[in-house]
Amino acid sequence: MPPAGKVSEFRKEGNDWFCKAGLPSDVTVVVDGVSFHLHKFPLISKSGKIARMYEESKSTRDKIFTALLEEFPGGPDTFLIAAKFCYGMRVELTPRNIVLIYCTADYLEMTDEYGEGNLLSKSESFFHKNVLHNWKDCILALQSCETVIQRAEKLHVVNKCVNALSVMVCTDPSLFGWPMMMYGSLQSPGGSILWNGINTGARIRSSESDWWFEDISYLSVSLFERLIKTMETRGIRPENLVGAVMHYTRKYLPGLGRWQGGQHGIPRTVTSFSLTPIALDQRVVLESIEKLLPQKKGKSFCRFLLGLLRVALILGVSETCKDALERRIGRQLELATLDGLLIPTYSDADALYDTDCVERIIHHFMSSESKVTPFSPSSFDMETSPSSRPLQKVAKLVDNYIAEVASDATLKPVKIRSLAEALPESSRTLFDGLYRSLDIYFKAHPWLSDKEKEELCSIIDFSKLSIDACAHASQNERLPLRVVLQVLFFEQMHLRTALAGCLHGLETESGPAGPVTVPGDMAGQIIQRDGWVTMVRENRVLKVDMEKMRSRVGELEEEFSKIKQEMKKVNKSHSSLSSPRVVARRIGCSLLSRPSDAKPDTIESTGPSPRISVEQARPSLHSRHKKSFSLF
Repeated sequence: MPPAGKVSEFRKEGNDWFCKAGLPSDVTVVVDGVSFHLHKFPLISKSGKIARMYEESKSTRDKIFTALLEEFPGGPDTFLIAAKFCYGMRVELTPRNIVLIYCTADYLEMTDEYGEGNLLSKSESFFHKNVLHNWKDCILALQSCETVIQRAEKLHVVNKCVNALSVMVCTDPSLFGWPMMMYGSLQSPGGSILWNGINTGARIRSSESDWWFEDISYLSVSLFERLIKTMETRGIRPENLVGAVMHYTRKYLPGLGRWQGGQHGIPRTVTSFSLTPIALDQRVVLESIEKLLPQKKGKSFCRFLLGLLRVALILGVSETCKDALERRIGRQLELATLDGLLIPTYSDADALYDTDCVERIIHHFMSSESKVTPFSPSSFDMETSPSSRPLQKVAKLVDNYIAEVASDATLKPVKIRSLAEALPESSRTLFDGLYRSLDIYFKAHPWLSDKEKEELCSIIDFSKLSIDACAHASQNERLPLRVVLQVLFFEQMHLRTALAGCLHGLETESGPAGPVTVPGDMAGQIIQRDGWVTMVRENRVLKVDMEKMRSRVGELEEEFSKIKQEMKKVNKSHSSLSSPRVVARRIGCSLLSRPSDAKPDTIESTGPSPRISVEQARPSLHSRHKKSFSLF
């Protein structure tokens, strides 16, 4: 073995490595096609594997011993570090290479049997004393396990790193003096804040629970999945685990950000190192992430699931994964939003929106038996109001969804009907939303026949339409005549019920004080329609005006009867001494003089007598009065 002081360096010529030791090489080690021309004594004195291979090759009696190392952990670069260690050169152990060197030492069997303080014991000691107690180093070491995962599993490196990270996540990072992003370099090694290079003694306090999301997002899918499951067994809150999963998903599924805008801020990290995100198959990421999601519910979580479903439809994931996402969304459909349900059709179908997917989600909502527990109230904008009614919320959401997709010219009537009938009638206290949806659909599809319209309108319970909806439907030209007749019938019933309730309430106001009992449905209509009280009051005013008019008509009839009596008296008086002017003065009238009255003696009367004229004048006057009063 050449002295360590004579070994100056390793040099590379083409695809071969040579050691400058002053002696010719007698051993050639081949690793992944790269040849190392070395000396046998430094190698067999440190490596049990190479020593055994050399003993087995003595029978060949070749001048130069050649060792072919297959499936070498870490490749030629890691073997170069091990070769330098065998020659007594100084090697640097870092968190980035410690796992590879640890696995290399185990592969080459560089145990203490072949020299005290051999590479295996040194790397193992560095891993346990330095790496496992530091968040940054542990992340780097775990990430480097990906290329040597089998041997790392054999040495329990992965388990130790995952357990160490899980413990540190449960602990405030400032207690360990880990670097915090918010303070940058203004921190002492002990974790205190520095001001102008002076230790202030103030400790950093981190109240954020997402400080570790960004750091673990650089792990591969398999390692990330394993870490999350380990954290779950450690009792970490589901809200934090879901937050980490959502952060990881957004990082490697860029399309998810279109429907998750504004839901996540600047990535937080406590590490002072930079890592490059690894290249991952998006389908593998999505299918793996779906298995990590808990059976919880929340507004932000439901919005995340809907975005995840869109990406799943684009990527064409397995039916099992897609069905699992639809079931998760169905269990918390009351927390979904309209824009989240508007999922475009990504297949060759003519429809603009994937109504089949939404219908399956609705059926999952109706068939979900197990009650999904919500996140904590402060997490994911969860509503915990006991008065919330999931079925009524979903019915309103579905009606709005139908109204939104109804303008699609390619949407068939059977799709509208199946969406509306996916929920029971009891889910809708009012059918205004469904009526509005059908009205939009009829407007966008003017070619529909009356029969098709009647079939669609049959899903509406017209007795549960509001007064405003009935008023609109009764004048809607797009509805069939039969439907309009039904609307008018129920509108009349609504009016009678509402008027009766309002009048009853107004009458009780003028009566003695006491509890007023109004039917529940009637009271609900009156409360919902504030304008009805004003309308009823106006009707009462009109009723009073009509009563005044009737009294006035009665007065006029009395005057008319008096005139008739005066006329009868005139008829009974002496007709020869009477004249039309006398009669007129008695009844308070005046007659105009005629030119024929000036010369009564010179003209011979050939017409009727004055009495006959008066008698003819009476019925005409009577008829005029009669016509004037008949208008009332």
